Amino acid sequence: MKRYSNLYQEICSKDNLRLADQRARRGKRGQYGVSNHDKHSEAHLECLFVLLKEKTYKTSSYKTATIYEPKERTIYKLPYYPDRIVHHAVMNLLEPIFTSLFTADTYSCIKGKGILGLKNAIRRSLDTDMAGTTYCLKLDIQKFYGNIDHDILKGMLRRKFKDRDLLWLLDEIIDSADGVPIGNYLSQYFANFYFTPFDHWIKEQMGVIHYFRYADDIVIFSDSKPFLHELLAAIKEYLKTNLKLTVKRNHRVSPVWCGVDVGGYKHFPRHTLLRPSIKKNFARAVFRKKSSHCIASYRGWAKHCNSKHLLKKLLNETV
Repeated sequence: MKRYSNLYQEICSKDNLRLADQRARRGKRGQYGVSNHDKHSEAHLECLFVLLKEKTYKTSSYKTATIYEPKERTIYKLPYYPDRIVHHAVMNLLEPIFTSLFTADTYSCIKGKGILGLKNAIRRSLDTDMAGTTYCLKLDIQKFYGNIDHDILKGMLRRKFKDRDLLWLLDEIIDSADGVPIGNYLSQYFANFYFTPFDHWIKEQMGVIHYFRYADDIVIFSDSKPFLHELLAAIKEYLKTNLKLTVKRNHRVSPVWCGVDVGGYKHFPRHTLLRPSIKKNFARAVFRKKSSHCIASYRGWAKHCNSKHLLKKLLNETV
């Protein structure tokens, strides 16, 4: 297995820090942190260069906020400078390495995939192998991000990287909070990386064909209900033993004709609809005459599924 070294000096380079600054600000130009950083951007980047070079950088204190859609979660926020710039500086070098390790069945926070990629992949499986996708196992993990074990994650990183300075920086970021904080740019990749051994195990050792994972949401199709129940037991044991993770009790094995609700859509053997809660919020937004931006967002969800009757009813348009 290839191990990577000599990455830290490139991460710390002034050119990489400037590139990280450019990428970190995308979609955030009007935010206070960005405008405040821009008052002395070159001085800030020079200071950050020294902090990283001398290994005196320390993650700032987190601010937290609670969101309630699609479910209640605590989101962690870091200042734009220096922390978001550091995360992007790291990922400028590590993103292609991380993504090369992921299986093709990983969809969250990966360029060119995401929710739409997940929806399309599930639709392809249902359309091309109806016999092999009769039943579905759907599960997720109890407090996934908060329960990622630091020692296991660090051990996995050490099997992939032998750059001690890089590992020092990654350790510092990992140990800045319990688990990995939802909202951190690096956390998205740490979470996918943490699950990578499981992804390879489910595909290569268990021989599962129709497998999809979006963060900790897992969907598996099969032609055999008993097989899925046996697989569920094996999954629970693997996750507990190897990753110290627990499957939520809301897991289920059910016929696909009942509908598979994942990623904002509900999939059936021959068609895909909006998740009922999103459909309800869409109708409420139209009724309350919310902003055009809000309506456009819901319309964007709807246009990627079988929703022509819904769009005609709500917006008097067809797709």
